[in-house]
Amino acid sequence: MSVQAIAEVRPYLTFKLGAEVFALDVAAVREVLDFTLITKIPRTPDFLRGVINLRGSVVPVLDLRLAFNLSMTEKTVNTCIIVVEVALGEERLVIGALADSVEEVVEMEPDQIQPPPSLGASINTDFIRGMGRRDSEFIMILDIDRVFSGTELELLKRVHP
Repeated sequence: MSVQAIAEVRPYLTFKLGAEVFALDVAAVREVLDFTLITKIPRTPDFLRGVINLRGSVVPVLDLRLAFNLSMTEKTVNTCIIVVEVALGEERLVIGALADSVEEVVEMEPDQIQPPPSLGASINTDFIRGMGRRDSEFIMILDIDRVFSGTELELLKRVHP
């Protein structure tokens, strides 16, 4: 969904990675969990922190900080897991995404959202749906279906039953 496709007020779940504020369309969010025991799976990439047991289901947990070339998420009192659904072709995968903290649910008007910055052909910003404004602060609105590559999501399919 491009910025042009956002023609109505939409609610977004805001969260922090470091000092930056990000947002996800609440329609993609299933729930937010306190940090819990993550079981590491050997021979998996660093961004795949492991799996959790979510009411009897195995859910892979990915580190958003590593996906954005930041340092690994450290466990704090505010660290949480945002459980989301992502598209892989015609399938929907349920994954957990580590965040430093969850802020709030905010509604943004279409005129509060600008297109993502154009940073040249060598820098991919396809995963940013738009740049929201709240007061003097920017909020990067993510397209969760594009944050991780198809190759990374295919790997998750092997972990995800």
